[in-house]
Amino acid sequence: METPKIKILLAEDDGNLGTILKAYLEAKGFPTTLCVDGQEAYDIFLEKTFNFCIFDVMMPVKDGFTLAKEIRRIDKKVPILFLTAKNMQEDILEGLKIGADDYLTKPFSMEELVLRVNAIYRRTYPETVGDTDKTLFRVGNYTFDFARQTLRIGDNEQKLTSKEAQLLKMLCDRVNNVLDRSEALKKIWHDDNYFNARSMDVYIAKLRKYLKEDPAIELLNVHGKGFKLLVTPEENE
Repeated sequence: METPKIKILLAEDDGNLGTILKAYLEAKGFPTTLCVDGQEAYDIFLEKTFNFCIFDVMMPVKDGFTLAKEIRRIDKKVPILFLTAKNMQEDILEGLKIGADDYLTKPFSMEELVLRVNAIYRRTYPETVGDTDKTLFRVGNYTFDFARQTLRIGDNEQKLTSKEAQLLKMLCDRVNNVLDRSEALKKIWHDDNYFNARSMDVYIAKLRKYLKEDPAIELLNVHGKGFKLLVTPEENE
């Protein structure tokens, strides 16, 4: 099961910071709508669907706390993360009382923001995350440990390269379903050009060789689409 897109409503009155945040979040795969004040953010929230909110506390027209209170009357579940330039205990407590899920004090690192967004989203919508965060897979008679980058059958253990492990994980996440060739190339090689495509074919051939000890497993080429890790149901425990 593939994790749905995290669609973010970002309210930040600092134009430079807002533009940087939006660009970074979208580069990380989060479609982001940027608003410059709380009223604009509220109006857009009513018009479109979002499953994550990031609000600056100090904004013109309508501040972040007021905006969050109004959002909470409409949607009690959508995650809200506050950005604040103040490191004052009363601000933090006020945000949590309103129903905020977390806060970040400026300045903060972009990497930390993304980690917080992912962690909060998983807590709020655990039913949508599916198996994409799994690191240990049972594939027929094989055990694939993504964290350790190993593939084991019986007493035989194959150490995988980083790209082999990433590719096998994407296949395992979609076992018995097609893995889109372009999606895999963009995620692992960051570009779906001809040369990377040929490289991926080599990795697929290597994985096919590693998995040949179990006749219940087939790694198929799906013409014009991508690849499918096919496992006979009774063997896929």
